[in-house]
Amino acid sequence: MSVLRERSALSQLAAGERLLGYGTVVPAKSAKGIGVGGAVAGRLVSSVGGQSGGGGSIAAGMPRTSGALLLRVTDQRVGLVQPLDGTPVWEVPRGWVTRVERRPRTQLMARFRLHCVDGSWLAFLTMRRRTLEQFHSLIG
Repeated sequence: MSVLRERSALSQLAAGERLLGYGTVVPAKSAKGIGVGGAVAGRLVSSVGGQSGGGGSIAAGMPRTSGALLLRVTDQRVGLVQPLDGTPVWEVPRGWVTRVERRPRTQLMARFRLHCVDGSWLAFLTMRRRTLEQFHSLIG
């Protein structure tokens, strides 16, 4: 499975563009809970803390998705791609993402925000803390 994810992360890069890191994430605005308590928590996470910024913000440009995606960081851009075929879902120039902010965990998953230059942000969940640490070291 990791070979497939790596191939997906490498797909459709521009000539000379270098992949710096990638990891499996779930956008918080599309997170689904498990069971009754999980469903309530999932709705709270997705409705209250999924993103910030108005209609014209960088964060608002991300379409609604479902399920896990690959967040990839290259020397030129930051973006989300489908984990099976590498189809881009959302991408922005690298300079538009200013930092990664670690947030309190939600039960088993690590939570973080990608902050953009316009003040907007997107929240993500990941199963692996080292994925979050990798993004933090690459972006700041």
